[in-house]
Parts: sequence; structure tokens; C-alpha cells
Amino acid sequence: MYNRKKPLEEIPQADAAIWECTSDTCKGWMRDNFAFDNVPTCPICASEMVSTTRMLPLLENSNSNLKTMPKGNRI
Repeated sequence: MYNRKKPLEEIPQADAAIWECTSDTCKGWMRDNFAFDNVPTCPICASEMVSTTRMLPLLENSNSNLKTMPKGNRI
């Protein structure tokens, strides 16, 4: 039978460094290259986060030095 749908492309995945929340009730996590701090706190529950890896689709962060940027708003 003929199917008109286009075949889906496979999205390349790789091991990515992430920060994962330590709280049992929270499912928060973030990619390391999108974190603003060297050791961030969970933005959802404010708990500590631990570094780990996860298989995720590849994303490129054009602003790779977020951790060295000055904090706060400029007036």
C-alpha cells in the first residue's frame, strides 16, 4: 500500500553532560552548556544538582561561555 507521509529523519544523539536535581520529588535537569553557574541549583525547587550524562539530541549553544558572563542586569 502506498503511504504519502514523508519518512522521519533520525535525529543524531550523543552523550551530553547535564545537571540533575537531587530531590526525589523534582524531575528538573538542564544541559551543562546551558547552565549559568559552575554548580547550579535547581530552578524548580532550589535543591542541589549533581552532574551526570544522558543520551540527548545534539544541540549547539552559540553562546558557549554562559558561566563567565557577568551576573545581574545592566542599567
